[in-house]
Amino acid sequence: MKFTALSAVRHRIRVGAPLPFDVRDADRTLLLARGQHVGSDSQLEALFERGALVDLADLQTTRDKLRQAPREQLPRLWADCLNRVDRALQHAPHHGFQGALDDAAEPVVALIERDPDLAIFQVLRQEGEHSAYGARRSINSAITAHLVAHRLGWDADATEKVFKVALTMNVAMLELQGQLARQRTPPTDEQRAALQSHPLRSVAMLELAGITDRDWLLAVERHHEMEDGSGYPRGCTDVGDLASLARRADAYTAKLASRSHRDALAADVAGRQMFMQDPGHPMTAALVKEFGIYPPGSHVRLVDGALGIVVERGPTVTTPVVACLTGPNGIALSAPYRVDTSQREHAVAGIVGERSINVRVTAEKLMALTVR
Repeated sequence: MKFTALSAVRHRIRVGAPLPFDVRDADRTLLLARGQHVGSDSQLEALFERGALVDLADLQTTRDKLRQAPREQLPRLWADCLNRVDRALQHAPHHGFQGALDDAAEPVVALIERDPDLAIFQVLRQEGEHSAYGARRSINSAITAHLVAHRLGWDADATEKVFKVALTMNVAMLELQGQLARQRTPPTDEQRAALQSHPLRSVAMLELAGITDRDWLLAVERHHEMEDGSGYPRGCTDVGDLASLARRADAYTAKLASRSHRDALAADVAGRQMFMQDPGHPMTAALVKEFGIYPPGSHVRLVDGALGIVVERGPTVTTPVVACLTGPNGIALSAPYRVDTSQREHAVAGIVGERSINVRVTAEKLMALTVR
């Protein structure tokens, strides 16, 4: 094993947050294990002074590891990472929340960058149970905001910040979102009041958890404000780009989410509604273009009658890569196969509801049909 001084990687350490690597004494004795905390600045300085060491192999970043992971492992990695984010959100606010959120969010961002098509697939196909509806909606909004920010050409700092804004903007009403997803009646007066106040309550929770970034907090406060002053909670017109993109990501992914009283909208319908409601805005245009007509995760019917699921965006918006799940006669196949929909005989006829396809196939099998 090769080692480096702990002081050389001080930028990787946050007091009070889980350590991302083991810390060893000069004689290689383990002092602190990965996941343990450095309790104070004075403790950290003491470690530097005694010549504490870190194994170079432990310094490989999360992004490095995820870039090198075999493709067949990506669905499992996505599931593990999303569960970590879910747990972090469900336990806000608490001491160390920001560190826990950063640690949980970093691998999700890395997975988005590794394979944007698979990231879109998560948004369309993995909503989870209604009990975790609020957290899942926050995650979907954050993935969408990150993808659109990248398409808009935002720099890395702004892209990661809008990801965190979208992830935390509804932290004060995660439980309420689950309740509303389950109930078939309109919101009560009490629920409406909670909806109206949630931006301010989310800011208060984030501040209590130690978040001090003013741009982040302001964007959370204003993510339901509108440029014409018709939004809430304050009716202001100075919304800002972070809040504007987070709001649009939230609105779009809400259309894609099913609830007890309605099915999820098809992606092409959701995109068309967004465009009609917000014509000409560059953020909306970028969002609709990023997801397209047949985004990964969409169930489709081909012109020959076969049914399948989109696994990758194609060279044009109308020619996605599809994994066929049934033959033209509707009978389930023993194994899915990849179809080039740019060929006329395999063209996409349109999106169908998930209930139209009574075939279940693992994400690992679908991943085997993608080429990257």
